[in-house]
Amino acid sequence: LSSVFLISYVIYHMTHESARFGGEGAIRTVYFIVLISHIILSVPVIPLALLSIYRGWTNNIDRHKKVVKFAYPVWLYVASTGVMVYLFMQPYY
Repeated sequence: LSSVFLISYVIYHMTHESARFGGEGAIRTVYFIVLISHIILSVPVIPLALLSIYRGWTNNIDRHKKVVKFAYPVWLYVASTGVMVYLFMQPYY
């Protein structure tokens, strides 16, 4: 499901103009902290997910568990902050 979202997100942003966040004050600071942490942590999610899938399918369970122990919280954070960024930006679309 995450990969479907990523593909649709990239296609949308290639074909539409960017929307700017219009909030001011503290909410703007919170928005950018959430957005920047979301972007930075989203980078390793795909390789970590692919590695954990590979290690699970090849029955390398011990190494799979080690990757997932780190990958799952990162993925969960990225998924949650993605929803938060969407909700922050919803009034500007």
